[in-house]
Parts: sequence; C-alpha cells; structure tokens
Amino acid sequence: MKLLNSFGPNPRMVRMFLLEKGIDVPMQEHDLLGAENRKPPYTTKNPAGQLPSLELDNGTVIAETVAICEYLDEINPGKTTLVGSNAEEKAISRMWQRRVELNITEFIYNGFRYAEGFDLFKDRLHVIPEAAPGLKAGGKRNLKWLDNLIGDRDFICGNQIRLADLVLYCCLDFAAGVGQPIDPEFKNIQAWFKRVDSRPSAKASLHPASEQVKMKG
Repeated sequence: MKLLNSFGPNPRMVRMFLLEKGIDVPMQEHDLLGAENRKPPYTTKNPAGQLPSLELDNGTVIAETVAICEYLDEINPGKTTLVGSNAEEKAISRMWQRRVELNITEFIYNGFRYAEGFDLFKDRLHVIPEAAPGLKAGGKRNLKWLDNLIGDRDFICGNQIRLADLVLYCCLDFAAGVGQPIDPEFKNIQAWFKRVDSRPSAKASLHPASEQVKMKG
C-alpha cells in the first residue's frame, strides 16, 4: 500500500497518526497547491479530489482521513490505538471526532477557504466569501464550548490521545497562521494544545513545504 500524500493539515493528520502508531507506509507526493489532486489521474482514484488517500495493493483506494486511520489502526493493532481498544472506547472516540469536525474544524477550514484562501479555492470549490466572518465566529464559539467541557482532562476523550485530538490539533495549528489563532481566554484548549504540540509526532508530521509556504500543514 501507499499513502497519496501532500502538504496540508489533513494529510498531516494522517502522517501524525502514523508516527503515533509507529507505522511506516510508503508515500507518493502530490502537488496540492498546484491542484494536481483536482484532475486525472488523481481523480480517477479519488473522485472527491481530496488528499490524502490510501491506495491498497489490490487497487482499492480509501479516502477520508478518519477512514484511513481507522483502517490502519485495525490492521496494525499493536500496543497503541488511537481509536479505542473496545466498543465503548471506539464509540466515545468517534463521538468526539464527529463533534470536533462538525462543530469546529469545518467552520474554521471553510472560514479560511472563503477568505484568506479564496484565491486558492475559488476555482476548486463553491466559495461563499460573505459567509467567512460567520463561519469563523461559529468555529470560535464552538471551540469555547469544547474549552468548557475539557476541564482538566489530558485529551479530548480522556487521558489517552485519540483521533479527535489529531484532527483538532492539525486544524488549530494551521488556523493560527491564517488569521484564526486560539483565543487566550480558552485556557483549557491552550493547555491541551501545548500538550499535543509537545509530542514528537507534532513537529515530525509537518510537510517540508510548510516552511516555504508559511503555513502549517
């Protein structure tokens, strides 16, 4: 198998997962900024045109970051799991991952796509510039909601790092450099972010292009 890889917070999330699990998967680079993923032959493999994807040896292509990570976690059980080791832990992990994506990261990413990222995405997606301020405000409001819920937990789901942590961390690290920093008043989120940021996988998962484009991905 091979990971169809690129710069970007979503590919970074999968790379961070691989590092946390200690899994080595060959990678094939794609030019995300040059829109290589929005045309054939890439769209023949992933019609959604999104990166990353996981291409299996039998030709099957798995898209969507969480689906990729859950597949890799299942075939590489080992001692470390980022999705949970039993039905209850897996359900809680998925619950928080959905809450994070639907209520926070999609707001933040679309706020970027419709504003600072407008020139990059205007020919790739249906962009709505007038929606950007509301999306950014919604992401911030929902991040405050999470700040209140985290309390003194080490991670979003409890005391073990899970996919929800990787999803949110990669989003917030990216967002901080494009006009959406974490509000200093969100003390629990700030402490959580520093905790995840200090893990070796955080820095090691950054794409070499990050320094060149001045964005964390």
